[in-house]
Amino acid sequence: MEKHVVETFGNRLRVRASGLYWQDGRLLLVNHTGLGRPSFWAPPGGEIIFGQTAGHTVEREFLEETHLTVKCHRYLFAGEFINSPLHAIELFFEVRHRAGNLRTGNDPETESRVIKEVRLFTWPEILALPESEKHGLFRYVTSADDLKNLTGFYRF
Repeated sequence: MEKHVVETFGNRLRVRASGLYWQDGRLLLVNHTGLGRPSFWAPPGGEIIFGQTAGHTVEREFLEETHLTVKCHRYLFAGEFINSPLHAIELFFEVRHRAGNLRTGNDPETESRVIKEVRLFTWPEILALPESEKHGLFRYVTSADDLKNLTGFYRF
């Protein structure tokens, strides 16, 4: 794991909000670097800033990371990730497109470019990704419908 990632996100509990965005049956994922893996694909999202709602966080993160303006629609599920020095609680929401064209953005919380790519994936393409390169939420689902209907709290 890169030093700047540990310094920025490590050794504290982070509360994050992320969104699931579907377009024509494909799910939007963001490819991150610097997390101790060649690449890591996850739904867009980020840390909730004090005083900001989870819904606003999802909308802000989508704009920063993907250049899409979305509306946070409904709460879906939550999970917890613990792998020292990282510890996060993550809330997931369904989002709907409002404006903008998909393109790779950035993560203003870090000095270096940690976002390599944003892309819409079919379910077979998600399944084909190495397990080590995709978000832990995918361990709990076997289909797009499973993910769309996921509720509860999980350990990622």
